[in-house]
Amino acid sequence: MATQTPFSFLESFAEKLPLPKFAPPAWAVNEAQRRIVLLLNHVLMQESEAMTRLARHKDQIVLAQWRTFYFKLVATPAGLLDLADPDAKPDLVLTVTDESPLALAQAVFKGEKPAVRIEGDVQLAAEVNWLAEHVRWDMEEDLARIIGDVPAHTLAQMAQTMSTSLREFLAKAAAFAPGKSAK
Repeated sequence: MATQTPFSFLESFAEKLPLPKFAPPAWAVNEAQRRIVLLLNHVLMQESEAMTRLARHKDQIVLAQWRTFYFKLVATPAGLLDLADPDAKPDLVLTVTDESPLALAQAVFKGEKPAVRIEGDVQLAAEVNWLAEHVRWDMEEDLARIIGDVPAHTLAQMAQTMSTSLREFLAKAAAFAPGKSAK
């Protein structure tokens, strides 16, 4: 018998709601994508090896998609990212296969990578995988520039504690099966 989480009821309930199809305006999507590119480039600039690896794939295009959301990026000669032309043919297509936002969020909070279908350039896929494995945003360092070292360290510790507690809660919730006692 498959184990159900307490969240499965909420997920099935949300899927059955007769909600209107919401599509944000194109200018809002474009602006959000530009902000994400700025953040990604900020993180990449903190890791010279990442920029060197990405520069080897200049002008190659990666399309990342999940459900109706998509993001098309091109590697620049400087080893950074930019939005690709919407009509450009991607060299690599990464499609998140899990349709459920709740299951996707649970996987991310557990520290797992979502299931992804990969199509296209194998070498570029290997570099994207290396970037996902090795490049991390040092938020504490960025916060320290704004508010100082001690408050930034305190906030980072609080965030780490909250993240750990949330992961533990989700692990216990996922292990919960109706009719069994909670451990």
